Amino acid sequence: MSSRPTTNPSWSSQSGNLSTNRPWTGHSRPTTGRPQTAASTRHDGSYVVAVLEGRGISREVGIAALDKDTGKVILVQIADCQTYVKSLHQMHIHYPNLVLIPDTFLSASDAALAPSGKRSASTSLLVEYIREEFPGVELEPVGRRYWNDASGLEFILQLCVEDDERAGTVLAVSNKYYALSAASALFKYAEARLNTRFAAGSLRIRYVPVDGTMMIDPDTARNLELVGNMTHKKSTHSLFGVLNHTFTPMASRLLRVNLLSPVTVQSSVDARLDVVEELINAEDRFTYVRDALKTFTKMDFDKLIVALASSEARMTTNAKPASQRVLQILNLRNVVKNIPMLSKALEGCKSQLLRIVYDMLSDQRIDDIERLISKFLNEDATPTKGGLAALNARVYAVKANCNRLLDVARETYKENIGDIYQLNRSLSEEHSLPLTLVYQETGFMFALKKNELDGELPRGFVNVSMKKGRWMFSSMELKKMNARMKDALDETLILSDKIIQDLMAEIVSDIGALYKASEAVALVDMLWSFAHASIIRPEFTGTLAIKGGRHPILETVQSAGTLVPNDVYCDDSSSFQIIQGPNMSGMELARLADLPADVLTEGKRVAQKLATLQTRQEESSESYKISIRRKALLRLRTQLTQAYEHSALPDQDLLAYIGRFQADIAKAFLPG
Repeated sequence: MSSRPTTNPSWSSQSGNLSTNRPWTGHSRPTTGRPQTAASTRHDGSYVVAVLEGRGISREVGIAALDKDTGKVILVQIADCQTYVKSLHQMHIHYPNLVLIPDTFLSASDAALAPSGKRSASTSLLVEYIREEFPGVELEPVGRRYWNDASGLEFILQLCVEDDERAGTVLAVSNKYYALSAASALFKYAEARLNTRFAAGSLRIRYVPVDGTMMIDPDTARNLELVGNMTHKKSTHSLFGVLNHTFTPMASRLLRVNLLSPVTVQSSVDARLDVVEELINAEDRFTYVRDALKTFTKMDFDKLIVALASSEARMTTNAKPASQRVLQILNLRNVVKNIPMLSKALEGCKSQLLRIVYDMLSDQRIDDIERLISKFLNEDATPTKGGLAALNARVYAVKANCNRLLDVARETYKENIGDIYQLNRSLSEEHSLPLTLVYQETGFMFALKKNELDGELPRGFVNVSMKKGRWMFSSMELKKMNARMKDALDETLILSDKIIQDLMAEIVSDIGALYKASEAVALVDMLWSFAHASIIRPEFTGTLAIKGGRHPILETVQSAGTLVPNDVYCDDSSSFQIIQGPNMSGMELARLADLPADVLTEGKRVAQKLATLQTRQEESSESYKISIRRKALLRLRTQLTQAYEHSALPDQDLLAYIGRFQADIAKAFLPG
């Protein structure tokens, strides 16, 4: 009998019922000991990822990933290798918190599945790799009949937002059988198990080609500390931490994806560099863009859009979702009001990419959405955190006379609040105590400072506790009033939510403009972050020449002036170099090798001579200087290596040997 945890019976081919058992997280073979990647240790997954592999030796893998929070859907189909490195790379970029797999990918010994036909003799190798690479992520088996390419295409045609990329997405994915099948299982799972139904034309669905980006395997990303520190998970000492000066969560996500899968098309890279250069050279524009981005601080535009465009598949009468939606529409109004400020900051830009972003932000449909929202919402209703002010902002968010029942419910709520404050005044006078009211999620409570009470509280007060130097308590009368107030509040929020849902039904037709604006804000935010951390603009040639290169993380950790830069030169003849060890470690190695002291002295003299000759060069090309110096140093390195290998020679012979190649090296720096 297997000791493995029971797999969720999922959607069997015999029944559409869903089990509530815990999803399958067991494993059938020992781990290889591979450490978690930086991506896994630094990023909490928000994607539900459906993965389907074709039969045969071609190893075609289809992936559909849905970000539950932002409504972003990614479709990929890859011809992978035996280790599935490409598929795992895509999953690291869109890090999952749940992976859907066909139930036929599991052997009978892996889990007690509902009967659904013939089981495999062994678990799919792809599943083995997924659960080894993502040990903390749940795997959910889904009945094979839900993986249907025709249904997947129907979902895409129905849900994909109406924008200029829709036609290209549909065309690209129309013949991708495995990606479409994965999309079918993904959307059916979202409705049946996540209780989420998306409005038609409300999701950003994109087919992502693997061309044009660099594939960085998870181990390399971890070792290079691209998005996370290897030693301390919460440390910002990583490339992501060095570059991340973004204001919005959208830009932070975009930066992470670009670090794990960098763009390799030179025209795209040059376009971004043009933006960074323009922001650096124009200080006023840099400041205007920064000030405009600050208005979006911590505002997740993507989450707002998808939260307002989605609804529960099984409706409830709970007022909590209604309260959240009222707050979300208030936040959405703030966002669309602030977009013109960023658009104005980009007006007159020279770089082509910023001009494109400017056009995206200047879409007339955004102004139409703002006018439509303002038609139903009060101007003075703003999102506020905590307390009675935040509650009143939601209650009075919708304008009067939009719904008669809503007006009556709000009047009742207002009267209940007045009764509670009258009770507070009466008890304060009766007991001669300066009682105040504090609103909490459960309702109002009485509060009294500790130093304002001598002795014990009068009789009739209940639920007494001490919090932050104040006595907190209630009474039976206050509890009754809280209950009446809560009923009026819930009714008010539910009626407001109905108006907001009708409002969103009108906005959905133009939701593509909101998604475009979100992409534009994220891109500008990321590029501004690059400009904030700028060092030098690279030139792309057939040779890699780095002058004064410094490690970006060490430069932030070490004291100013203590980091010694290194020059690097790579071309067709030398494409791999290792720089290892602290300063002067080469001399220490020579001493450990027991080389004669005169050899070390002569080596230092040669290096000093080279430095002196280098300063005399009048060549204008920096790369030429690096090339000459590199050749000389390579010669010196070769000769010193030979001296090291023949360290048994007499000192006089070694000195003569070094003298000959010293003269040869010096010639390279002499005029003519």
